[in-house]
Order: sequence, then structure tokens, then C-alpha cells
Amino acid sequence: MTKIEVSVILPVLDEVESLGVLHRELTEALQRLGRPYEILFIDDGSRDGSFQLIEKLTLEDPRVRGLQLRRNFGKAAALAVGFREAQGDIIVTLDADLQDDPAEIPKLLARLEDGFDLVSGWKQNRQDPRSKTWPSRLFNWVTGRLTGVRLHDFNSGFKIYRREVVQEIRLYGELHRFIPALAAWRGFQVTEVPVHHRSRQYGRSKFGSARLWRGFLDLLTVLFLTRYTRRPLHLFGGLGLIAWTVGFMVNAYLTGIWLSGAQPIGHRPLLAFGVLSMLVGVQFFAVGLLSELVLSYQTRTDDVSIRRRLD
Repeated sequence: MTKIEVSVILPVLDEVESLGVLHRELTEALQRLGRPYEILFIDDGSRDGSFQLIEKLTLEDPRVRGLQLRRNFGKAAALAVGFREAQGDIIVTLDADLQDDPAEIPKLLARLEDGFDLVSGWKQNRQDPRSKTWPSRLFNWVTGRLTGVRLHDFNSGFKIYRREVVQEIRLYGELHRFIPALAAWRGFQVTEVPVHHRSRQYGRSKFGSARLWRGFLDLLTVLFLTRYTRRPLHLFGGLGLIAWTVGFMVNAYLTGIWLSGAQPIGHRPLLAFGVLSMLVGVQFFAVGLLSELVLSYQTRTDDVSIRRRLD
């Protein structure tokens, strides 16, 4: 059998009206590449008949595969399943709502072959309402500054990867938004290219305003994973030092008042605050030291990425 070179992964949630058109456009774009390919539809708990249409497409086109999740697990879980099932050395992901243009796949692939490991599509002229674009711009700006990965569009579902990237990134929760940051932390080369973005033709967006707040909470998770997984004392020790210093300064001030005999301090709330701050600081230090001890008894090589091997 011909070895698959390109795998296209499409998470699907109630997009029955789009799937037929999307399959036709994908087929045209992929055939122009001249490489063996497969198309994986990952149905993430659709209730509108999307999987029935996927079944029909698998019967009509042997290069189409379909997987149906038992319920709606979320986009990150659907992508993780697709990454696990994909057979190609090059992985393409895009949304199933027709807003991502499959005709842009050769552009992403050309950039990947320039030596990059992950190329993200940048929806430079995004065809969405301002209620979605402005929060997304804020999120992308903050994420880029905090992670050090300067991309314009972390949220873009239109990406192309080398296989080793998806093999080394573990997705859960809603961390799919931070795949470029996680990949860069592992040492992979990440970039982006502008892509054509289209307005939604069918259905409605599956993401509401709450996604912004969940995204910022997930950003804290990513920052911890990428900066402090191997050095937890740097995080907990820093927090402990701040808390202990504040408590020490408060207590030093109250000690000065007590020594001068100006007024009693035993019933002042500020005393309780100072003592509590110092105790919290010591506890943070203890947590950091215990975390370091746990790490010192483990072989931590699972987060070390190897680019090439010479034997």
C-alpha cells in the first residue's frame, strides 16, 4: 500500500451542512499536491447528522476516515485523537466550518519545507464580528508577550505540523490554543503565514465569550508548564520571598512602635497580617523545596526533545 504522506484532521461539531463542500475543496487542494493523503473527520459528539454524512463520505472516498467520540469532549481531545490516529508525516488541521480555505494548504506546506516544524495560519483579514476579533487580539497580544512566541493568531485552527511535533505534545483541557507555545518550548521552530479567511456560511460559532476567560486561566497553566516544571522552587520560592518580606516589614514597623512605648500592638489587625504573611512565605518555600526533592528522585528526560540522532 502507498504510504500516507499528508494527514488532514478536522474536528467536527454539528457542521453537517459544511462537510460535503469541505470534502470537495479538500480533495481538489490535496490532489494538486501530488502526495498520498488521508482525511480524518473527528466527530466530537455532533447531534445534527454530521457522522451519518461522514459515513457516507467514507464509502464514496477510500481516503476518508471517520471517528466518532462517545460525547462532546472538546476540541483539544478531538485533536489529540486525530494526532494519535494520523498516519502521515505531515499533519494538517483546520476547522470544519468552511472559514479556513483548503486552497491555502500548499502555502503552509511550502513554509514548512523551509525548515520549520509548525506553521500556523494567520487570519490577517478575519471575517468575524468585532465581538470575536477584539477579544482575540487582546488574547493573542498577552499570550505572545508572556510566552515569548510572537504570533498574531494563536487561536487559528489552520496549522501544519511535522509528525514529531504532535507526537511530543500532550493535549488536554483547552490547551489546543497554545500548541505553538508548547511546541516552541520543546525546541521546535514555529512560524506563521497569512491565509485567506472566509465568513461563516452555515450554522453558528460554538464558542462564546466565556472562552476568553478560560483562555487566560489556561495561559497560567501553560506558563507554569513551560517555565517552572523543572524548577518549581523558582515559582514558589519567589512567592514565598514576597510574602515573607511583606510580613517582616510589617512586623518590624510594629516592633518599632512597641519598643517606643507609643501604643500597644497586641490587638492591632496589622500584627495578625504580618505574622500570617511570614507564615505563608515559609509555607511557599516548603512547598517549593518539597517539589524540588520530588524532582531530584525522578529522571526528568520526558520533556527533552531530540532534533536528530546519529548512530
